[in-house]
Amino acid sequence: MPDSTENHSGAGRRDRVPSGQHLTKAFPVLHHGEVPGFDPRTWSPRVFGLVDQSLKLTYDQVRALPSMVVVADIHCVTRWSKLDTKWEGVPFRDLLKLAIPRPEARYVLIHCEAGYTTSLPLEVLMDDDVLLAYRFDDADLTPEHGYPLRLVVPKKYFWKSAKWVRGLELLTEDCLGFWERLGYHNEADPWKEQRYS
Repeated sequence: MPDSTENHSGAGRRDRVPSGQHLTKAFPVLHHGEVPGFDPRTWSPRVFGLVDQSLKLTYDQVRALPSMVVVADIHCVTRWSKLDTKWEGVPFRDLLKLAIPRPEARYVLIHCEAGYTTSLPLEVLMDDDVLLAYRFDDADLTPEHGYPLRLVVPKKYFWKSAKWVRGLELLTEDCLGFWERLGYHNEADPWKEQRYS
């Protein structure tokens, strides 16, 4: 049975929606590139870089790790917000413990299909509500929403919650990702409306 945690940004619905956002009950599909195919025999996400124990995992190994459920509000830079989304997957901090990050590691570059990347400070990814998710709303993720594995970082605009994760690279210095190099704000805090640089 997975653990669970909830993340809400305020008691009332209006308090949970950042300025400039509108609520939706739909789940819009936005991504860079084509939806990739998935073969569990060859899919093998990695944790590497500034770690003592590099990891290369199989699909079965990922699904066998202890899981957690997170209920969180999400906010897209394209101005939609969706409340009370339910995710299940591996807590980022638990996966990282297996790799043993080195003291000098400060940032994580997330590598995904089609050359997509994004980056976040390690301390942000160690929050209790950050997951490498494979389920949404009590069902496996659909391919369009990132199956077999996507990052979920509720406190950031949703482009930081990268789909189709293939690698986590720990670094000493930040490395701008795909959208950040094209002018999106690197910190991506929806409550500060950090949409673009």
